[in-house]
Amino acid sequence: MNTEHSHSSNPQAFSRRTIIKAMGMGAASTILTPLALSGCQTAQSQTSQGSANQPIQVNRIAQANSNQLSDIITKEILRTKERIPAVGLGTFLTFDVLASQPRDQILQVIRRFWEGGGRQIDVSPLYGMSEVNVGEFIKVLGITNELFITNKIWATGEYLGDPGQAQRQLKQSIERLSRNPIDVMQIHSLVDVDVKVPLLRRWKQEGRIRYLGITYHDPLYAPVIEQWIEKGDLDFVQVRYSIFQRGVEERILPAAAERGTAVLVNMPFEKARLFGVVQGQPLPDFAREIDCRNWAQFFLKYVISHPAVTATIPATSNPDHMTENIGALRGALPDNAMRARMVQHMQNLPGFDRIAQMPWYPNKQFAGLVPLPNPRPTV
Repeated sequence: MNTEHSHSSNPQAFSRRTIIKAMGMGAASTILTPLALSGCQTAQSQTSQGSANQPIQVNRIAQANSNQLSDIITKEILRTKERIPAVGLGTFLTFDVLASQPRDQILQVIRRFWEGGGRQIDVSPLYGMSEVNVGEFIKVLGITNELFITNKIWATGEYLGDPGQAQRQLKQSIERLSRNPIDVMQIHSLVDVDVKVPLLRRWKQEGRIRYLGITYHDPLYAPVIEQWIEKGDLDFVQVRYSIFQRGVEERILPAAAERGTAVLVNMPFEKARLFGVVQGQPLPDFAREIDCRNWAQFFLKYVISHPAVTATIPATSNPDHMTENIGALRGALPDNAMRARMVQHMQNLPGFDRIAQMPWYPNKQFAGLVPLPNPRPTV
């Protein structure tokens, strides 16, 4: 088992001057007004939202709901002071649904995400049909230009430094999502990172993307991620972080705060394995102190309460689970003492220390283009 998750949630864990004095005091938890929510869209001009035959109720979805969105937890993108809600939406496997299969649940997930205050969706060409489905359904809902979209490049080329494949992926993503520019473009899993960071920097200068970043989910690559943060080239970094896998608290999150790098968090539920540990277990009474109504909110509030975290991107294909997830955008966040208490509670539950040996997505099947390896990954 990878041991990076252990011994990192004591009350002194934050540091680097307590994560730059809690990112300016209060940056972790602020209210997003309806006007500010509409401002999450990109400042630059973008492509058309859709055809004239969109259902009439579509525009009402974007407008009727805004009155209810006055109490959303947002975080600041450090380099621009732009704010986004602290809970986004991931799409790996869950949105990889073929057009010939039932897809209404995906539409309903996005609808509930939007209505609950969610604005940031993370996609990748690597995720099979996910990018296509996101582009189609945000157009149906009339919210294409209202979202903050984080995307990825997964490309090498015919030769060292060849930008062709990456440029084709960018063009394809713009067409699928009907978005130009893309808000954030990330180098997926550090693929060809030394060549692609300069390329993304050029795209940013040309106005094709607004921010650039890198991603990885395996804690073994933490030193490489940290090196790139320290170079100061990155607007965003996406890393794995959860109440179980807490290793990034030691160096990566403090480094990101110091360098002004925004942090997106993947795998906050450890690919559904955390829910296996708490199945049949009641929420602890103290969860009420941080306004948690379910385990999903318990796990998400641990992550987004860290002052260096900008947003987390849990994935789901279940609309009811989306309602639970997006509820973490409201209410109190745990302080450092409460975070330590949350970790201690989980450490006392049977099976928590064995999560790294459990397969991803226990008892769940996916039938899209992207197959899960067999046996399923456990890292």
